[in-house]
Amino acid sequence: MSGGSRSDVKRRCRLAYLTNQYPAVSHTFIRREIREMERRGFEVHRFAIRRAAAAPVDPADVEEFGKTWHVLSQGWGKLIRATFGEAVRRPVNFCRAARVMVRLASRSDRGLLRHAAYLAEAAALTAEFRRRGIHHVHIHFGTNAAAVGLLMRTLGGLTMSMTVHGPDEFDAPVGLSLGDKVAVSEFVCAISDFCRSQVFRWAAPRDWGKVKVIRCTVGEAYANAAAPVDPGSRELVCVGRLNAQKGHRVLLEGFALAVTSGVDAKLVLCGDGELRPDVEAFIREHGLGERVEITGWVDEAEVRRRLLRSRGLVLPSFAEGLPMVIMEAFALGRPVISTRIAGVPELVEDGVSGWLVTPGRADQVADAIRQLMSCSTARLEEMVRIGRQAVLERHNTVIEGEKLERLFLSVVGAS
Repeated sequence: MSGGSRSDVKRRCRLAYLTNQYPAVSHTFIRREIREMERRGFEVHRFAIRRAAAAPVDPADVEEFGKTWHVLSQGWGKLIRATFGEAVRRPVNFCRAARVMVRLASRSDRGLLRHAAYLAEAAALTAEFRRRGIHHVHIHFGTNAAAVGLLMRTLGGLTMSMTVHGPDEFDAPVGLSLGDKVAVSEFVCAISDFCRSQVFRWAAPRDWGKVKVIRCTVGEAYANAAAPVDPGSRELVCVGRLNAQKGHRVLLEGFALAVTSGVDAKLVLCGDGELRPDVEAFIREHGLGERVEITGWVDEAEVRRRLLRSRGLVLPSFAEGLPMVIMEAFALGRPVISTRIAGVPELVEDGVSGWLVTPGRADQVADAIRQLMSCSTARLEEMVRIGRQAVLERHNTVIEGEKLERLFLSVVGAS
C-alpha cells in the first residue's frame, strides 16, 4: 500500500480503543499506544466500561480521562434505551447477539444477569459508535471488554481486534470464551511469544494465522532518562499492585532472609491493593519497619524517580504476562530480579541482565538479592547495558507501532 493510499485510508477511518478501565495506573502502555496511532494519522476514540477505582494522578492520565467515554457513567436508563433501540433497529442481529450472550453466560461463572448487562453495554457502545462513525474497535485484554466487543460485533456494523496480555485470560480461557473472541477478531495481538502460544491453546488452528506478536513498549520518558547505578545505593524497588499475583509475601520472606544474613538494604514497595494489611502485618511481625517502605499509588514520574534511586527492581511474581515495569527498569538502566514464568525470560536473561528465580522460592529471592547488593560496579554496568539494549530493540514504540499500523490498515483498507 503506497504512502498516499495509507493517508487516504487513515483520513476516512475512525478507530476506537476499548478497555475495562481507562485510564488506570497500570495502563500507561495503552496510552502510549493510542498516542502513537494518533501520531501516525489515525483518529482514535477512547472508551472504557468503567472508571478506574482510583482517580488519575498522572497529568497525562488526567488528560486521557477527559477524552474517555465511560459506558457505566452514562447511567442504566441510557443503556436500557439503547438496548431496546438496537432490538428495533436490527431485530435479527439482536436475536443473534442475545443467543451469543446466553452461550457466553453458560460457560462463565458470572451468570446470565451479568452477561445481560454486557449486552446492554454493547448496545450503548454500538449506538455511540454509529453516532461517531467509528469503523473498528481494538480491545485491550480478552476479558469482560472483549465479551462486550464480541456482542457488538454480532450486533453488526463494525469490525474488532484485541490484544491479549495474560495472565487473566489464561486463568479461565473457557469461562471467558477466549476461542470465540479470537474467532470473531480480524487480528489478535499477543504481547509475547509465550502469550501467543497460550492463545494457540484455546483458538481453533484455522485462526492461528491472525495471532501476531505486538510487544508493549517503553516511552521516551524512560528511554531518555537512563542514568548509571549509584554504587552506594542500597534501595531495591518493587512496583506493582499488592495482590496475590505479585508474590509480595515471598519477596518479604526473601528480603528478611537476606537482611538476617547481613545484607544492608532497603525495600520500597510502590503500589497499593487488597493485600496491604497482610503486607503491613508481616513487616511488623518481622521487625522490618525501618527496612521496608510502602508508598501507596504513585504516578509515572515518581516510579521513574524511585527506580533511578534504586540498585535494581525486584518482582517475584506468581503470574504475569510480561510486566511493563521490567521494561521500564531496563530502559532506565537498572537490573532486574524476577521469576522464571510466562514472557519474563524472553526479556530477562538469568545472570546476564538480571536474575531469574523459581516462583515461590524465598531462599532464591534472598540469594538473588545478596548477589545484586554485592555485585561489582563493572558487572552491574555490563548487565545494565545488555538489559537496556534488549528493551530498546524489542520494545520500541516506533517499530511496534508500525506493525500495529499495518494490521489496522489491512482491516480498514479492505472495508
